[in-house]
Amino acid sequence: MEKQRTLAASASLTGTSLHTGEQVTLTLHPAPAGHGFKFRRKDLPDEPIIEAHVSHVRQVERATTLVEGNAKIHTVEHVLSALTGLGVDNALIEMDANEPPIGDGSAAAYVATIRQAGIVEQDAARIDYAPDEPIHIETREGSILAVIPDEKFRVSCTQVGPEGRFTQYLSLEITPEIYEKEIAPARTFVFYEDVKPLMDKGLIRGGSLENAIVARGDSVLSKEPLRFPDEFVRHKILDIVGDLALSGRRLRGHVIAVKPGHGPNAELTRALVKGFAEVAAVAPVPRAAPVSASASALDINQIMAILPHRYPFLLVDRVIELGELRAVGVKSVTINEQFFQGHFPGHPVMPGVLQVEAMAQVASIVMMRRTENAGKIGYFMSADEVKFRKPVVPGDTLFIECDMISAKKRLGKAACKCLVNGEVVSEGILLFGIVDQ
Repeated sequence: MEKQRTLAASASLTGTSLHTGEQVTLTLHPAPAGHGFKFRRKDLPDEPIIEAHVSHVRQVERATTLVEGNAKIHTVEHVLSALTGLGVDNALIEMDANEPPIGDGSAAAYVATIRQAGIVEQDAARIDYAPDEPIHIETREGSILAVIPDEKFRVSCTQVGPEGRFTQYLSLEITPEIYEKEIAPARTFVFYEDVKPLMDKGLIRGGSLENAIVARGDSVLSKEPLRFPDEFVRHKILDIVGDLALSGRRLRGHVIAVKPGHGPNAELTRALVKGFAEVAAVAPVPRAAPVSASASALDINQIMAILPHRYPFLLVDRVIELGELRAVGVKSVTINEQFFQGHFPGHPVMPGVLQVEAMAQVASIVMMRRTENAGKIGYFMSADEVKFRKPVVPGDTLFIECDMISAKKRLGKAACKCLVNGEVVSEGILLFGIVDQ
């Protein structure tokens, strides 16, 4: 089984952003297993962190934009594409502005930054998603995207410009070697007739022939000749790899895309998220087995051997993923829950405080499964940055994801969130302690 990977060290890149035209320094930092990709706005008060997940996508015109509260990150696809293409699973992406540097319009600058930092394996298995049946989406604009089962990650893409200009096709398996050589150098492009409308909308303020190809009629304008005869479709594949990274899972399947774009890419990503949420919801409960540091899942009996909680305050039915610094628990919410009898009985919703308690219980499992904590009790101490986004109602299946930010001998801090159907319903940063009974 493949291991997760992160950066060996931090590395920075400075330059101009494409759409806002601002100067920005982006720094890639190592991150623990299970962390995934997250952005930190170092220039804003409290340095907010935005998870690179499709649930935070708010704009998809000429780029993919993430929004969390008042914090925005524009044009995330190139840096995410480079990280994913080179096989990195976990990284903290720190920026002092709201958009990454565009470089020369390709992902080459990010590849160089990642190579400078180095890549290391982590002591946790890579979590991927391999759909066992086709997933597809179609748009009114004529875009068709699908994922069909495949043992490898492959993209077959057809790029079609206005009036059929620059129609190009390419099919490639995405490996670090192929990505770095065949995809990363491909630059972004724009059709000449679209330039003024984009500028009128306040976009491409930092655009130039040094960081983009302009197609005018059947000719191309750029500072240098085309790097590939089919450079347009290669950049489309670059964008697809970056946008699909927002699913939060590494894909194992064959992506077939006709006239892709950031909007259709986001729709396909949402379909993938829904797909692996449904798979997790019907995953068989594992048989009871002795709990060990290498256990990958826990049934209810194993959970009760770790946690002191019992009905009605045991809020985890099973654990479907368990690593050194990460756990994913499942809670099936039914109308039979005691709290529904008195909490808006005419319109039952799960109390937010119990969602926070469920997060704390899953996070406690990560700490208490360690040999040195055997027989101890985990106490929930505090919660910061708690947000409730959508109501949880009877019939929902709650997926509780917890990633340890720090784990000391008797104190743990975790970033946690609850999801229903792949969408975040609540989240927070939790602090808890481990004490003797």
